[in-house]
Amino acid sequence: MRIIVVATLYDYGIEERGYSYPYYNFYQPLKEMYDDVYLFDFMTLFKQKGKQLMNQELLYLVKESRPDLVMFSLYTDEFIPEIVHDLRKYTKTLCFFHDDGWRVEFCRFWARHFDWFTTLDSYRVQQYRHLGYDNAIYFPYACNPAIHKKLGLPKKYDVSFVGGAHPYRKWLIRKLKKADINVYAAGSGWPAGHLTQEEMIRVINQSKINLNLSNSISWDLRYLISSPRGIYNTFRSPKNVEQVKARPFEINGCGGFQLSHYVDGLEHCYEIGQEIVVYLDVDDLIRKAGYYLAHDDEREAIANRGYQRTLGEHTYAQRFQSLFTRIGFPE
Repeated sequence: MRIIVVATLYDYGIEERGYSYPYYNFYQPLKEMYDDVYLFDFMTLFKQKGKQLMNQELLYLVKESRPDLVMFSLYTDEFIPEIVHDLRKYTKTLCFFHDDGWRVEFCRFWARHFDWFTTLDSYRVQQYRHLGYDNAIYFPYACNPAIHKKLGLPKKYDVSFVGGAHPYRKWLIRKLKKADINVYAAGSGWPAGHLTQEEMIRVINQSKINLNLSNSISWDLRYLISSPRGIYNTFRSPKNVEQVKARPFEINGCGGFQLSHYVDGLEHCYEIGQEIVVYLDVDDLIRKAGYYLAHDDEREAIANRGYQRTLGEHTYAQRFQSLFTRIGFPE
């Protein structure tokens, strides 16, 4: 099968940040599955040649190569809707929506221009259908086991978190530290700074407990009164809906023990308490972090069950096989 993946080669289109999530998790697994897979790095061309020429190059490529499928991972407004729509004269198109829970208008606008589009939540397929979109496909995140894997490293950190700094995340980690729980935090906005993909995977492997913290708003009164910034972010943030993102699958794919905030739908991916542990509020987070730091065997058993479940059900190769079956393509 001939596939063109239209995505950024680099993270946020910035070479210094390393390769992007679609490169690691869409393009690479598809290359393992099929011989004829091409990455169209739209962001680099957008910066070099501008919007119009980049779009025209994509249209020309599709006209000439006539792929079976063109798969998009959009960013902002780099594409011209009419050209994207015209691609359907020469191929089938699909768009991955990574944040349709809160980028609602953006996703609804673009949905009509593709043959199919994905959503992270199974119940949202029915919501789209009520709005007149019959082309939505449930496609949750997963992991690439060629990248997210056990490294056999000794544990270096009691508790770690890798992800962008956010006022609520900072507040949670301050609370953990006040409870005498050692936490290593890395990512944009933290003193440790941004980690490469390889560095992140090492940290996951080296951590007794890996945190998956909310990046949405919180109505915990203690957080709101902790600083004016907390109140401001809660009322102004567009991220008022939680989604099951990629990190649960990445942590479990590395064999790490995971303590995650609860998100609706997480229980469909992992058995709570057996393959992943969730917290409900800051007090629950502190209590469970302390408990699992003190119970090594129980912690490792949960991590191993989560690891086995991930390899059995939550790899991108498995996701793509199901996706292609759903849209009527041969396996």
